Amino acid sequence: MTSQDIIEKLKQESSEKYKANVIKMGVPEENSIGVPTSQLRTIAKEIGKSNEIAYELWNSGYHDAKLLAVLVFEVKKLSFQDIDQLMNDVISWDLCNFICKQMIMKRKDYDDFIEQWIDLNHVYKKRAAFVLIGSAVIKNKTITHDTLDQYLYLIQTHLDCDHEHVKKAVSYALREIGKKDFEYNEKVLLMVDEMLRTQNKTQVWIARDVKKELENVVEAKGRERLISRQSKMGES
Repeated sequence: MTSQDIIEKLKQESSEKYKANVIKMGVPEENSIGVPTSQLRTIAKEIGKSNEIAYELWNSGYHDAKLLAVLVFEVKKLSFQDIDQLMNDVISWDLCNFICKQMIMKRKDYDDFIEQWIDLNHVYKKRAAFVLIGSAVIKNKTITHDTLDQYLYLIQTHLDCDHEHVKKAVSYALREIGKKDFEYNEKVLLMVDEMLRTQNKTQVWIARDVKKELENVVEAKGRERLISRQSKMGES
């Protein structure tokens, strides 16, 4: 199956309703086909892993093809520079998150991406740094206090971007750290209280978003992390 065959298959699987949702995220209509992620995963399994095909899909310009490419890439054969170059083309939060969770978090060097990208002005590289922090806290079951404290320090010293997609990622990172256990719940809540006192518009927005969830967390039987009280109430 060639990359062109795959693009044709994507067009056959398109949904106008899904395409409309993608366009609302800021993806240009001419770059959107409208294929649900669940269907992309099915197609990816049919293709298998191939960096050659993945790059051809990525370079097609279609948003859906780029999402599919993320699933097709042989991640361990890519360098930091390869992935950095891919991120230069990202113009939406969903593709940014997909690269983080489906590619970078499957590598051992994900902290390198956090450290390199968190200082940048590129919106989606900066967003990715915070998404990776939140994802690492969830995935790494043996994460140390030193690493968590370093993540908090990185967040606290990089609160200067007021872009909506970055602010939401900062909130995500802080909320995931705050759900690690009650010790880190308290640390994050103290941090956001300080952010509220700054009266800085960006920091206040993030702090309120974080506090709304972390003030209502509980322990749940069989769960390693804290969950929201509302989630526990919804358990059957």
